[in-house]
Parts: sequence; structure tokens; C-alpha cells
Amino acid sequence: MSAICRWSCRSTVHVEVLILSLTLFAIPANSQLRAVPASVQQIQRIAAEREATNNAFSSDQHQLLQQELIARAIADRQSQLRLDTEKLVALTAELKQHVDKAGANVLSMDVVKKAREIQKLAKSVQDKMRNAY
Repeated sequence: MSAICRWSCRSTVHVEVLILSLTLFAIPANSQLRAVPASVQQIQRIAAEREATNNAFSSDQHQLLQQELIARAIADRQSQLRLDTEKLVALTAELKQHVDKAGANVLSMDVVKKAREIQKLAKSVQDKMRNAY
């Protein structure tokens, strides 16, 4: 019977050690869970801070993109105005040549078409300058 007692005493010791060790490991696990913000207000505050940081970064990128797009639009508008004014100068030079070649009392349809084209182009340039920004 002493063998049975030894085995049963050892198993109870093992069980006690097992229970003690589980208890010791469970306490730190619970303390780690308590370190996390338990309050809903704290969680919302942390989420709001993260969102504000992300929005600030996002809005900076958005502003840079908008500025770049505006700069491109201004440059495109400026180059288009240059092209249109060069074309306007060329058309007026052609019109002057046609008028000089024609007689005093005769205007050809070519001259009238050039004059209309000049008028349309001048109106377009004027509108682009008015609606600059």
C-alpha cells in the first residue's frame, strides 16, 4: 500500500503544481488585458487622433496635387493664348496681303472668310483672357 500512497501523493503534488502554475500564468495575462484602454471614450479619442493624423497627411497631399493641377492649367492656358495670338497675327498679315492685291472696289470671298476667322479667333482669345481664373 505504500506504493499506492507514493503514487497518489506524487500525483496530488503534480496537480497542485499544475494549479499553482496555471494561477501564476493567468494573473499576468489578466494584467495585460487591463493595460489596454477599457473606456470607450479612450478608444474613440485614440481613433480620432489617428484619423486626424491621416487626414492632415492626406490633405497636404491633396493640396499639393491641387496646386500642381492649377499650375498645369495656367501653363496650358498661357501656351494656348500664345498659339492663338500667333495665328491671329498670321491671319491678319494674310488678310492685309489679300486686301492689298485686290482692287479698290473688289473684295473676294477669301477676304471675307479670313475676316470672319480673325473675328472668331479674336473673340476666343478675349474670352480666354477674361476667364483666366
